[in-house]
Amino acid sequence: MASRERMASMDAAWLQMEEPANLMMITAVLWFDGAVDLERLRAVVRERLVERYPRFRQRVVPGPLGAPHWEDAPDFHLEEHLSTLRVPASAGRAGLEALVGDWLGVPLERSRPLWHFHLVRGAQGGDVLLARLHHCMADGIALARVLLSLTDPVDAAAEAAALETDVEARSEDSDTAAPSEAERRPQAPGWMRLAQGARSALRKGAELVREPILAGDLMREGAKGAAALGKLLVLPPDPRSGLRGPLGPRKLAAWSEPIALERVKAVGRTLGGTVNDVLLTAVTGALRRYLATRDAPLEDVHALVPVNLRPLDVPVPRELGNRFGVVFLRLPVHLAEPRRRLREVAKRMEHLKRSPEAVLTSGILEMLGHTPAALERAVVDVMGTKASLVATNVPGPRQPVSLAGTRLEGLTFWVPQAGHVGLGVSLFSYAGQVTVGVASDASRVPDPGALVSAFQEELDALETAAP
Repeated sequence: MASRERMASMDAAWLQMEEPANLMMITAVLWFDGAVDLERLRAVVRERLVERYPRFRQRVVPGPLGAPHWEDAPDFHLEEHLSTLRVPASAGRAGLEALVGDWLGVPLERSRPLWHFHLVRGAQGGDVLLARLHHCMADGIALARVLLSLTDPVDAAAEAAALETDVEARSEDSDTAAPSEAERRPQAPGWMRLAQGARSALRKGAELVREPILAGDLMREGAKGAAALGKLLVLPPDPRSGLRGPLGPRKLAAWSEPIALERVKAVGRTLGGTVNDVLLTAVTGALRRYLATRDAPLEDVHALVPVNLRPLDVPVPRELGNRFGVVFLRLPVHLAEPRRRLREVAKRMEHLKRSPEAVLTSGILEMLGHTPAALERAVVDVMGTKASLVATNVPGPRQPVSLAGTRLEGLTFWVPQAGHVGLGVSLFSYAGQVTVGVASDASRVPDPGALVSAFQEELDALETAAP
């Protein structure tokens, strides 16, 4: 019998949470400037994922007393996890969004390792990679870092800079040390750049999590912790609206054209606020516009916001795993004036940064991993009534990167909407641009593209608002 390893309790919580209409799956969409070489992609995935992280070649099996365990898949074949799809060029963005939406509702095969990559051919402009990974493998921040470890700097100058960082890091055993003058070379030899490719790619994880949303100091004093727990317990359900209700099997996806990050920064400089504040204010305004078109009450709603709790200065461990909490951010939908809305978002965000709420919810998730699946679902459903959407904001590499030799043009991703929440909004920045992505249950938000358009209108409104 193959050796087995018991699944960590928080990872087990995400496995048990899955239901046919509410899959616990992290989905990423990466689009490229041109065609991706399939054989080269296979080689990169094998070297940097399958051989580096055991979870990519392990399946989930029940252990003693039914507890889930990890076990090496006896018949693992990479080809079963990396397949190709084709869309007609005439399909355009709408066709791609429809394809991704269809796969959002398809569960991963439980008899195999819980991940799958689809290389989509035929799209206008270049190929698209659709990645689907189960949340029991790792949290969204960790998996985003892992996916970006597949990439390389897009030009020689960036490669040399990544190499310098790697050389200094090895000498100082630190991800944040600066290279010395002696080590600043215009370009490293080709064989050395190739040999260091995997390590330099891994270090882009530090770039990705340098400014994760709400990764500030998290207070853990007992009194404040008790107060935060009490607040969570008495938090009332979100108001009734089309955003909330029973979920169905059909899922939908939409995403924006890349938006210049400098636009967002300029709004923050003018009106006062961080990039996160401006983006979340635009999300809030988009929800207000969307609800108004459906004659729904313009009341504040809560967003479940994941908070990274993993040390930011170390690589993702080989065992991956979940290490995060969530906070309930109340979005000021009731405020009609964009500037007031921005100030209120900033104030509420600042309060959450000093709250132990994320640590508490992390502990709750870990505890639920030890409980029967039915009890866990009941508790998660109660928590889910207190929010109307999941919102994530993750900064990616600041410089362009390539995957298997093809330049990455942009990406978006979604984490699962646990607790029967039917809407997910993702903000991902890369190479000076930010993309907003919306994933929804078709019975809750049947036109996610309308939310994307409303987000862009809100950003325009913020740009024209006087300080």
